[in-house]
Order: sequence, then structure tokens, then C-alpha cells
Amino acid sequence: MPSPLKQRLPLKERLPRILETLDRTYPDAKCSLTHADPLQLLVATILSAQCTDVLVNKVTPDLFKRYPTAAHFADAPLAELQQAVNRVNYYRNKAKFIQQACRLLLERHGGNVPSTMPALLELPGVARKTANVVLGDAFGVSEGVVVDTHVLRITRRLGMTSGENRNAIEQKLMKLLPPERWAGFSHQIILHGRAICKAIRPLCSQCPIGQALCPSYRDERASVNASGQAPRRNRRKQRA
Repeated sequence: MPSPLKQRLPLKERLPRILETLDRTYPDAKCSLTHADPLQLLVATILSAQCTDVLVNKVTPDLFKRYPTAAHFADAPLAELQQAVNRVNYYRNKAKFIQQACRLLLERHGGNVPSTMPALLELPGVARKTANVVLGDAFGVSEGVVVDTHVLRITRRLGMTSGENRNAIEQKLMKLLPPERWAGFSHQIILHGRAICKAIRPLCSQCPIGQALCPSYRDERASVNASGQAPRRNRRKQRA
């Protein structure tokens, strides 16, 4: 049951303290996808959908050596390109998106990645999440907030957002946060999700945000019985 303190504190009072904590805990948060230019970031971000950045970073060094420009991606035999990325989830579709996107880059942008949201959204395989990553990290442009699974989960736990619609959640976060914080906030939340606020059994007792600021805080030690197992109802949730 939420403590009286958490019930009393509205989001407008908690949010500045949450942001201060994130700044203190993750001062150097940045995109974890290895890249040297906007094209590499675009390709890596397309590959990262429903896949870990760690795995993508294992695939891309050889990929970028083989295909250093949009023209190389565009001209490659599709089967060859699919083979080059076959370790990532949904590699066949992702290879198609990458090739189609690079062909459009050559057709409309001289082989360069555009630096505007509308132009990026025209590229196959690119939705707002990918576009926000490219704009924020390749060009330093804040057009929105990256809403990945970590941001989706943690902002709901913090009482900042609700629901499942990622576009609606992004719009809500854009109203809550100043534009200069949009890109950095996403990176901080992603790091926090990987380290502490996990999807299953978050490490609440280790969380720097803490009980006073998080309505979803739960002492995970209280969820483990004397045998060292989670209660039966929690085990069912973890298997779901």
C-alpha cells in the first residue's frame, strides 16, 4: 500500500526532485549504440528494435566496414545484407528497411541522413522513436522524447504517464519536461531501467529515486518468503 507521503506529493512537486536524482546518478547518460556518423546511427537504431543494444553493437562493426555509405547499403544484394545482420531479431525485415531507407536517402537527400523529423519519418522502418534518437544524438536536435520499453515502463511507475500508446506518452512527456531535457531524460531513464527499475522484480531498495518520489516503490525483500521464493501470485506474474 502506498505510504501517506507518496499519496500527498503531487507530480509537480516530485518531478524536479526526480530529475535532480537522475542528473546526479546518470550525469553522462548517452546513446549506447556505437556509431561514427548519422547513417551508422540510423542503421543501428533500426536494428535495435526489439533487440538489445549490446547485440547490435556486436553486429555493426563488420556491417559498417562492409557497407560504409548509403550507396553500399542500397546496392547490396538483399540476401547478403540479411546474412550480415542475421543475429538480430526480425533481421529480414530490418535489412529490407535499411536498404529501402538508403535508396530513399540517395534519391532525395544525396545519400545523407536528413536532420528534420518529417524527412526522417518518410524513411522505411523509421517511426518517431528512431527519428528522435537520430535527431538528438546525431544532430543535437530536440524534437521529442524517445519512448522505448524502459521509458514506457518507468514513466508509468513514476506516475508521469499512463496507458500504452507511445505517441500519447511522448506528447505527455514533452509537456512535462523542458525541451532541453528531452534527449537526456530518455537516456537516463533507459540506463535506470537496465540497472535498477527492471521489468520483472525491480530493485526498489537500491533505487536512488526512492520511496518518497516513486508511487510504485516496493521493497522487493518483502516479496520473498522464508524459502527464498517470491509469493505464488508474484511467481505467476513473472511467468506471464
